[in-house]
Amino acid sequence: MPLAVEQVRRMRGGAQSHLMRCQDGSYYVVKFQNNPQGMRRLANELLATKLAAQLGLPTAGVAVVEVSEALIDGTEDLVIQLGRGRTRCQAGPQFGSRYPGLPSEIVVYDFLPEEQLREVVNIKDFCGMLAFDKWTCNTNGRQAIFFRAPGETRYRAQMIDQGFCFNAGEWTFPDAPLRGLYMRHRVYESARGMEAFEPWLARLESKITIGLLGEIADEIPPDWYGGDRAAVEKLLEQLMRRRALVPDLIRAAWKCSAQPFPNWI
Repeated sequence: MPLAVEQVRRMRGGAQSHLMRCQDGSYYVVKFQNNPQGMRRLANELLATKLAAQLGLPTAGVAVVEVSEALIDGTEDLVIQLGRGRTRCQAGPQFGSRYPGLPSEIVVYDFLPEEQLREVVNIKDFCGMLAFDKWTCNTNGRQAIFFRAPGETRYRAQMIDQGFCFNAGEWTFPDAPLRGLYMRHRVYESARGMEAFEPWLARLESKITIGLLGEIADEIPPDWYGGDRAAVEKLLEQLMRRRALVPDLIRAAWKCSAQPFPNWI
């Protein structure tokens, strides 16, 4: 378990996460147990991000990051803003999403101009991520960051923020056509039909087993879901059943008035 030793800066977003340096020299974007969006978001992030990685999707490495009372006591900015007040970040095991390199060397963007977006080296992965978001009922729009790895001239996308999967803290699946879509539909230009999603649909059927789901769920600290293992087991069972629904959920997005797939034939 990485041990946080320094808070680098606050990050944008409703979860009020912090970029933190760990004892091993790695950097993680850390979401705290007492974040304003609820503790289950941490469980969602760990479970969903690891599942996306199993499908070969470009997500960050994730870990349970330990943040000590001493570090919080000695860092004035490690607080959660709550309306007009504020409270200290909670010590203990937190969710960490690994930063894609050293902050002093890698520049990360959450927006690219149109021409650069079109040239993203792994832009087709947005189709795969949509299949994943439909499976897990991500009730938020798809979030992504862009950066250039050392030695690369083109940007690559990394999919972030899986906290709204499983309908955030509800662990239900209120499907709707527009949910999970990236706001800029240019990323789906390669989708001319269901074949654009087939590589990930095939992996969903072949790689995702109830045993794998259970192994990943075992990595989640019980405090993150209130110790309610029965609720976790119910969630995993629903995920197994939902695999067969994903093609129809993608077709529903295709048929909606927003027309997210401009080249679908």
